[in-house]
Amino acid sequence: MTGGALPGPDGAPRCPWGLSSEDYLAYHDEEWGRPVHGDDALFERLCLEAFQSGLSWITILRRREGFRTAFDGFKIASVAAFTDADEERLLADAGIIRNRAKIEAAVANARVLADWPAGELDALIWSYAPDAAQRPVPRTLADVAPVSDESTALAKSLKKRGLRFIGPTTAYALMQACGLVDDHLADCVARGRRG
Repeated sequence: MTGGALPGPDGAPRCPWGLSSEDYLAYHDEEWGRPVHGDDALFERLCLEAFQSGLSWITILRRREGFRTAFDGFKIASVAAFTDADEERLLADAGIIRNRAKIEAAVANARVLADWPAGELDALIWSYAPDAAQRPVPRTLADVAPVSDESTALAKSLKKRGLRFIGPTTAYALMQACGLVDDHLADCVARGRRG
């Protein structure tokens, strides 16, 4: 899809991807592009974006509660304490994506982040938010790039600090989902919603 905003069930224009299912509609309207803060909340988003790599986002969205249960609410301290037995439990959990490399990365990343001072992950990620006034407003989906200079730099910074399974595309998806950038289309009813 490369078109502009389309009318949703209520007639208001939305990004076309947000209209493909009720799950997407709720996510589009209530979460995507709204600022997310807090180390644990951002750790959850980092993990989910990494698990999404190579899959459709709807697959992750529909299993998000399973992920939250399996990963103890994505509390960094809890996941950092996971054992080999916990990793095996996760590999057997049909409520999540059972990918060994992604599970091991989530646990390893939590162990790295557990040593950071409180608020450091939040501060680091948000330090890569581009100046909104300098960004062109996308009119169609074709105007939305899969990476940016900022996402490339963020991925490099996170990797340098020891985090795994995060590249420029995953970092950009994180930036979109967590409100560092507003990639809702120009005519979308959700554009500019910050709270």
